[in-house]
Amino acid sequence: MKNIRVKPRLSLVQIVNMSMGFLGIQMGFALQNGNASRILQTFGADVEHLSLFWLAAPLTGMLVQPIIGHYSDRTWTKMGRRRPFFLAGAVLTAVALVLMPNIAMFTAILPPLLIGAGMLMLMDASINVTMEPFRALIGDNLASAQRSLGFSVQTVLIGIGAVIGSWLPYLLAEYLPISAEGGAGIVPQNVIYSFYAGAIVLIATILWTVFTTREYSPQELGSFTEAGEEEPKIPAKQSLMVIFHDFRRMPLTMKKLGWVQFFSWFALFMMWVYTTPAVAEHVFYKMEGERPQLFEEAANWVGVLFGVYNGVSAIYALLLPKLARRFGRTNVHAFGLTVGGLSLISMFFISSPNVLLLTMLGIGIAWGSILSMPYAILSDSLPAHKMGVYMGIFNFFITFPQIVCGFFGGMIIKYLFGSEPIYGILLGGIFMLLGAISVWRIKE
Repeated sequence: MKNIRVKPRLSLVQIVNMSMGFLGIQMGFALQNGNASRILQTFGADVEHLSLFWLAAPLTGMLVQPIIGHYSDRTWTKMGRRRPFFLAGAVLTAVALVLMPNIAMFTAILPPLLIGAGMLMLMDASINVTMEPFRALIGDNLASAQRSLGFSVQTVLIGIGAVIGSWLPYLLAEYLPISAEGGAGIVPQNVIYSFYAGAIVLIATILWTVFTTREYSPQELGSFTEAGEEEPKIPAKQSLMVIFHDFRRMPLTMKKLGWVQFFSWFALFMMWVYTTPAVAEHVFYKMEGERPQLFEEAANWVGVLFGVYNGVSAIYALLLPKLARRFGRTNVHAFGLTVGGLSLISMFFISSPNVLLLTMLGIGIAWGSILSMPYAILSDSLPAHKMGVYMGIFNFFITFPQIVCGFFGGMIIKYLFGSEPIYGILLGGIFMLLGAISVWRIKE
């Protein structure tokens, strides 16, 4: 019988190095979340159609993440098995970041809105290729006792990257001689340069992780498992079918977390898609009347708001390991979703841009919890040799609610809410509260 070894504890510096690429990933993700709707509206998208354009992202994520997770479990190169995937994904994401604000260059070939949807698809597929192996890497390299810390460190770096990405368009326009003026078919220069900066930071931080992090070989990982067994060899022609087999046999904890993720990510999708038009119409236009320049000011302010909630999530993530040890992971996650849901609902009753900053405190708490607690709850119930594929399958519970929201969100906004996007934010708050209720079904 093989000797069963315990994974050695890693230092905080090693855990930070392992997760540094997440800073760049989230900077790109924040630029997409904060500016994709405004870019699409610049080229003529109606508010009730925005969710349909955003469908490209979760559809690609649903397909890409399980496949990437499956093959990263079974791939071993001189660089390891996770690092080749997130390096390739980073290069593709950087290309998408450069192209997304420049879709006007391709209007002679295809309609700009079609190109914009294509860029969203490319960007999200690439981010998924990069992100999933990072989640699995935490499970690979850290013992159970350190996983809450590992996912919390990722959340801190995610928060830092998201703050930079969210605030960058506003800062470039406010403090540098870079134009923030846009119009029909014209993306403001501050947005374009922000996307360029995001591409550079993404590549730099991914390379940081690639050169500073070591991965365990499959044989070493096998010695760390409870059974002391190496990963079984699966014929290549059968390998993709194994994904469906694994899906059917997912752990009970994962099934229960699926409901939590559905309600949480439906709420987040509504927030990302409709916050810019909601803030413009519900707050800015009511103060000064509708005009194009005011829409750009509202969009820049939404970037500030998103930066605040991401910053709060990074700070809150520092507290999560201690809170989880004291109160339990499920209790902490239920609290975060409750605070976030109430904060989204409160936006309906606010008419001042500055007061909206207060709602971002609660949303930041929810976002910090969403980024770490479900993975910490899940990781202990997964077999080590299937960490990648199950983390990829778990992404289904993130993408599916976004797809549902993408198909029906626009119709809900148009036919139930009279094309007033603020009601989409209100609905998102209600769904996040339902997510908090669902957490109570999970026993650690």
